[in-house]
Amino acid sequence: MEMRQLRYFVTVAQEANFTRAAARLHLAQPGLSAQVRQLERELGQPLLDRSGGSVTLTEVGEAVLPYARAALAAADAVRRTVEEFTGLLRGQVAIGFVSGALGHAFDLPSVLAGFHDDHPQVEIALTEDTSERMLAALHRGELDIAVIGLAREDSPPGISLHVVIDEPVVVAAAPDHPVLALGGREGLALAELRDRPLISLPRGTGLRGVLERACAQAGFRPRVAFEAAAPRVLAQLAARGLGVAVVPALEAGAAAAFGVRTREITAPGLRARVALAWRTDGPAGPAATAFLRVLRAALPARRGDEFPAPRESGP
Repeated sequence: MEMRQLRYFVTVAQEANFTRAAARLHLAQPGLSAQVRQLERELGQPLLDRSGGSVTLTEVGEAVLPYARAALAAADAVRRTVEEFTGLLRGQVAIGFVSGALGHAFDLPSVLAGFHDDHPQVEIALTEDTSERMLAALHRGELDIAVIGLAREDSPPGISLHVVIDEPVVVAAAPDHPVLALGGREGLALAELRDRPLISLPRGTGLRGVLERACAQAGFRPRVAFEAAAPRVLAQLAARGLGVAVVPALEAGAAAAFGVRTREITAPGLRARVALAWRTDGPAGPAATAFLRVLRAALPARRGDEFPAPRESGP
């Protein structure tokens, strides 16, 4: 039994057709058929039923298929590990990030460029989405690493976090907006936002989750009049008098440039937190593990916020 025969068998099972499988494997169809029949002869049992219009698995084939896939995955892992130790890192890394989260945290293009220079044979796929959908993609194995906004204080099940941004949440409004005159010197109470038109990040983002959870605990639902994917756009909408934006803290210069003034929400105090996230059992391959190591080095954790604690064998 050879690994290539197992790969041929798995591909035919996936395609349910010898012609399509041969094209996918860049083989001649007679040669592919001969190799699969050789595997069946060695095992002493037919794995594929060729009698119908499409190729289907026999009962034995159904039982063998998971083991064949596992053997191929183990062989690929061996090859990738050896390549990593010999400096020939290959593979793919799938990364997701929330819009606007990285602008003042670090220069993502430079980190990507540096990693690509060191490992030119690694393919990197970069996507943008909401934190909620990216967490689901991490669990499904569709993403290796994600930069997400956190809606809760604790770590999602099965996910490790490395917090890189931890800032107070503020309201931003046009300078003459009446909400800016409310509250005391310490800040603004969340209850003052009841029934006011708010400008917020979309559902599924970490900051929106923080806002909705806090409002629910205060006994009301936020009245979100406008949504935008980037905090700077929220501030710009607020400057035009369209409502009160709920955003991470803005530097005084940035607030003035956007044409808004801000007040911190202090009763209760809310935090806008952004973190690197990955599956606790580790990324799928050496390439993703290496890139996670680079990201964590480029982004020191804020206030020691890293949980669960990374494994000693991890990146």
